[in-house]
Amino acid sequence: MSAFSASITPDLPERSPSGARIFAVMLLALVLAVTGVWGPFADLVDRVLIAAAGSMTVVAVVLGVWGHRVSAAHSMARDMLAGFIEKDASPSFVTDDEGLILTRNSAARVRFSDDQADTLAATLRSIFANPSAVLFRLQSRARMDGNAAEDIVTRRGHIRLRVHSLADGGLLWRVEEVSDRSGWGSGGDTCHVPMLTVGRSGAVLFMNEAARKMVGERVKSLDRLFVSTPVEPGQVQDITTSTGIVSVVVGEHGTSPVRRELYLMTVRNLDRPEREEGFNTLPVPMLKIAAHGEVREANRLASELLGNAVAGGMHISEFMQGLGRPIEDWLRDVAEGVAVQKSEFLRLSRKDKEVYVQVTLSRTSENGNTGLIAVLNDATELKTLEAQFVQSQKMQAIGQLAGGVAHDFNNLLTAISGHCDLLLLRHDQGDQDYGDLVQINQNANRAAALVGQLLAFSRKQTLRPETLDFRDTLSDLTHLLNRLVGEKVTLTLSHDPVLKPVRADKRQLEQVLMNLVVNARDAMPQGGEIRIETEVVHLDNALERDRATLPPGEYVTVKVRDEGIGIAPDKIQKVFEPFYTTKRTGEGTGLGLSTAYGIIKQTGGYIFVDSVEGQGTEFIIYFPVHDQSERIETQPKEDQKNPVARHGEGVVLLVEDEAPVRAFASRALRLRGYTVLEAESAEDALKTLKDPDLSVDVFVTDVVMPGLDGPTWVREALKERPQVRVVFVSGYAEGAFGDCDPDIPNSVFLPKPFSLNQLTETVHQQLH
Repeated sequence: MSAFSASITPDLPERSPSGARIFAVMLLALVLAVTGVWGPFADLVDRVLIAAAGSMTVVAVVLGVWGHRVSAAHSMARDMLAGFIEKDASPSFVTDDEGLILTRNSAARVRFSDDQADTLAATLRSIFANPSAVLFRLQSRARMDGNAAEDIVTRRGHIRLRVHSLADGGLLWRVEEVSDRSGWGSGGDTCHVPMLTVGRSGAVLFMNEAARKMVGERVKSLDRLFVSTPVEPGQVQDITTSTGIVSVVVGEHGTSPVRRELYLMTVRNLDRPEREEGFNTLPVPMLKIAAHGEVREANRLASELLGNAVAGGMHISEFMQGLGRPIEDWLRDVAEGVAVQKSEFLRLSRKDKEVYVQVTLSRTSENGNTGLIAVLNDATELKTLEAQFVQSQKMQAIGQLAGGVAHDFNNLLTAISGHCDLLLLRHDQGDQDYGDLVQINQNANRAAALVGQLLAFSRKQTLRPETLDFRDTLSDLTHLLNRLVGEKVTLTLSHDPVLKPVRADKRQLEQVLMNLVVNARDAMPQGGEIRIETEVVHLDNALERDRATLPPGEYVTVKVRDEGIGIAPDKIQKVFEPFYTTKRTGEGTGLGLSTAYGIIKQTGGYIFVDSVEGQGTEFIIYFPVHDQSERIETQPKEDQKNPVARHGEGVVLLVEDEAPVRAFASRALRLRGYTVLEAESAEDALKTLKDPDLSVDVFVTDVVMPGLDGPTWVREALKERPQVRVVFVSGYAEGAFGDCDPDIPNSVFLPKPFSLNQLTETVHQQLH
């Protein structure tokens, strides 16, 4: 919008005749007339001079009339321009080149009533941070183009500053406030709730109309408004107004490092209708609660956060939980003013998703009755991050625990199963004790399998990877899977026609597939279809899902889909946790999916789950495609001409710190005819080997022992006896040697628990 329109400006000459020019013409005419009358010239010359004087007199009169008309027109234009500027609704100023204000209209006098400075820069300093720079920029453009305009966003809102160059060298400035912005913000007086915009230092940058009416004046800092500082959102605090002290609840919205938006709601006369609308539209989720916990009212945002499941008369404990003590006690402590901590994190009882809220309580009085105001903050993201951190710590702790338990447990299982093998050698199938011994042996093997699951979860089990085609693997497994699912469930396989190989441990991969199929079967007690699909997918870009990132490349995917009852949204993130199960006691250990997760992660793959309650669940596994061109062909070893040893030929040095394991291993080897030398520590073994006449063929040693460990003492012993073969045993399946390979020639590794035959056959093969 221009300051004035060209259509209302009269067409005028650029410059009117000056008075000096008219006077000079009249003077010249007078001189010519006097000369013609009294001069010493001839009559003809006198008449010419008199005629010239008359002509110049006529010219002077015409110039005078023309000048009068031009002056009148300019006066009329100035009056019209002054009237237009005076009646303009936007603040307008007329200044000279130096910025000195020559005049201002009534709108400017009202708008800047608090600042009657002489210069425009000083006047606009209340709305612009650096008005001099803005004015100089616009003035320079106006001198070249005749006018200029610029839109500026300030703490008061959106300002449009215009300037027009006037004919006499002056400048006309207009300050327009653009008020067409909608929504909540520092520029909107459309909010009916008192609102302040506060800077980092506590300066009040903006007060909307509702706040100015409440306070009664425009305040410039928080310490002049609030009786006590700092201002804490969610708390009842007193403010100073023109009518006295007023108690308000402070809500904060849209915080940033630069400014804060504070909303004020009085806590007295909350039952008045005009306050009800303000409470409902407050941009902070809030509840009015009775001292005993009954919900009196929830504003709009609180209802949305709570899933629209809250209604008047409900108790807060019906839709919030997780305090750790009765919620009624917490409410009573706050209402009585004895609570030390007024803010708590609670979990909402929502079926659609998991939501956590931070609830801050403040005591208030309504009609003489003590009540509470609850300010809610969505803390789901915070609690999710906290849960992820706790989960990672828990998984790491359980993984370390699994490795430690496996070592001690495998020593016990080795002793139990080993001595059971010794007893079975002395009993035939007709013996009445034979069945009991078989049961002991089988249960020891089951315990060993359970320890293996713990190791799989902690990703510490020994893998024997090989190149696999899923079609062959599933074909070999189909018969067993059909027996597992039973008659009510149909198992359907679907393969990609061009399926590429992967590299994984076949036995462990079969365990993963069996776990997933068994879970799918249990999810369909009435029967249904389990579908296993394989497909090759190519990721052009990295895939981010469930806090995991899959790098670009080719993958073989395996999907196991059922039509069962599904998994609730609040439980789906826990399915891979160890010992977590939704089955009844005795139906599952809760290690199946965590074991599958550990195996797949150790293989280099990824596993995800999708589920819809009542429709079914789908597990999808990503395995990187194995590039067969990278395989290194191993050259067959030349046949060695070592003499073939028979059982019983050889001396074995057995080093084991666990006495029961050492006793079993010693008896087992002696039963096969070997000569066994025992040592309970590495130090004892080195002392035994100091005898130069002693001949030893095989070292059988534990890896982890007090004092020197297995690889350390073996390296020392091999310096004098390099031809001796070595069998390492350990309760740690993988990582028994730490971060480095022992790099000991002629050595093999035998994990615990091992049977009598496994131990003797390993020693026999080493002697070959």
